[in-house]
Amino acid sequence: MAVVGEAGSVQQGPDEQNQKLDEGSLHFLDAIVMAVAGSAPAYSIAATTAAIVAAVGLGAPASLLYCGIPMLGIAIAYHHLNKMGANAGAAYAWVGRVIHPFLGFLTGWSLVVSATIFMVAGSLPAGQVTLSLFSGSLAGHTWLVTVVGAVWFLVMAYFVARGVRVTANAQWIMSSIEVVLLVVFAILGIAHGHKHVSFSLGWLGFDHFGSYAGFVGGALIAAFYYWGWDVSSNLGEETSDSEKNSGAGGIIGVIIVFLLFELFTIAINMDMTPSQISNSSSNVLEAFGQVVGHSVGAKLMIIAVMLSTIATLETTLIQVTRSLFSMSREQTLPKPFGKLHPQWKTPAFATAVIVVIALVLFSVSNLIGGSVDNIMSDAIDAIGLQIAVYYSLAGFAAVIGFRRLLLKSLFNFVFMGVFPLFGACFMVFIFIESIATSYVTTVQICIGVGAMAIGVIPAVYYYLKGSAYLHEKPTLGAADISQELPDVGVL
Repeated sequence: MAVVGEAGSVQQGPDEQNQKLDEGSLHFLDAIVMAVAGSAPAYSIAATTAAIVAAVGLGAPASLLYCGIPMLGIAIAYHHLNKMGANAGAAYAWVGRVIHPFLGFLTGWSLVVSATIFMVAGSLPAGQVTLSLFSGSLAGHTWLVTVVGAVWFLVMAYFVARGVRVTANAQWIMSSIEVVLLVVFAILGIAHGHKHVSFSLGWLGFDHFGSYAGFVGGALIAAFYYWGWDVSSNLGEETSDSEKNSGAGGIIGVIIVFLLFELFTIAINMDMTPSQISNSSSNVLEAFGQVVGHSVGAKLMIIAVMLSTIATLETTLIQVTRSLFSMSREQTLPKPFGKLHPQWKTPAFATAVIVVIALVLFSVSNLIGGSVDNIMSDAIDAIGLQIAVYYSLAGFAAVIGFRRLLLKSLFNFVFMGVFPLFGACFMVFIFIESIATSYVTTVQICIGVGAMAIGVIPAVYYYLKGSAYLHEKPTLGAADISQELPDVGVL
C-alpha cells in the first residue's frame, strides 16, 4: 500500500510501482497555464457577472478585490504546503497530515463534490455558448444545450484520460486564445468608456455594497470566480520540481486572473447598464462584445467564453480524478479509483465514473425543470460554500504546519502567517455569514452542505475498515514539519 514519506511525499509499495502518475510531464509555465485555465476567467466573467452585480451593483470590482487578497493568501498557503511533498490529492493529503485525517478527508470530499456539481454548471454554458455562435434561439432550448454541453464534456474527458501532456497542450491553445481576446477587449472596453458611467475609485471601496448581507453575498460569488487555480497542486506528482513549480504556478495564476477580473468588471461598469447586464445574465461577455465591437465583438467574446468553459471542464476533471486517485491510494475510497491506465498513466476508471455521474446530473437538471440561469445560480452559491470549507482548511494547515518558522523573520511572519491565516479566516467568515444572513437559499444550502455531509458515510466506513490514512496521528502532535523544511520562501 501507499505510505507517506518523511517530507509528506507518496512512496509506492513494490506492487504499485506501475501505478504512478506520469512524473515530470509538466513544467513551470504549464503550471501557470493550468492555474489560469482552472479559474476560467472568460467563463467566470460571462456566467457570474450578473449575479455579482445583482448582489453589490457597482461594487463588483470591490468584491473581487476583497476576495482576491485572501485568495492570494490561500495560494501562498498551497505553495508552502507543496513543500511537504507532491500529492495528487493536494490539500486532502496536507490537511490530513497536519490537522486531522477526518478534516483532510472533508477537504478532499469537498473538492470532489464541488467539482462534480460544476460538471453541470460548466457543461450547460458550454452548450449554450456553442449554440449561440449559430443562433440565439437555439441557445434557449435546455435539452439541446444539455446535449451539446455533454458532447464537449465527453471530448474533454477523453483528453483528460489520454494523458496529462495532451491535456496541457490543449490548454495552451485554448487559454492563450482566451486570454489574448480578454486583454484586447478589456482595453477596448475601458478606452470605449463613459457609455454608461465614468470610472470611480468608489467602485473599489465599500460605497456600493448596500448592506452587510450584500458584502457577504458579493464575497461568496467572488470566491467562485477565483476557484480552480489549485489544479496546479493536484498536478504536483506530474510536474517537475513540483515543490516550487506547482505552488508558484498557483500564485501567479491567481494574480493573472485577479487583474483580468478587475479590468473587465470596471469596463463592464463603464459600458453597460444594470438592465443590460441582467438581460444578458447567461453570457454577459457576448453583450459586452456587442457594445464594444458590435456583431464581430460579440462573436469573438462568445469564442472566448466557449474556449474558457471547455478549458475549465478539463481542469475540473483533472482535479476530481486526481483527488479520487489519491483518496483511493490512501484507502479512503474504493480501490478501483486508484487504478491508472497502463499507457496513458491517468486515473481512467475515476474519469469514467465521473463522466457517468455528470451525464446523469445533466439529465436530472432537465427533469427537475428550470432554466440554465436558475441551475447556474444554485450551483454557483452551493459551490461557493464548499470552496470556502476546503480553502480555509488548507490555509489553517499551512499556518499550523510551519508555525515554528513564523517568527524567524518579518518575511516569514507576513507571507507564511498573516496572509494564509487571513485567507483561511475570510473563507470561514463567508461560509458562516452566507448562511447566517440568509444570502443562500435552503436549496443551495442543501446542495452545498448536504453534499459535503454525505462524505461522513465513506469516512466512517473506511475508518472502521482500518484505513491507515484515517488512523494516522496528525503531525501537529508529533514531529514538526517546519523542522524538516528550514528554508521556505514565497516563490
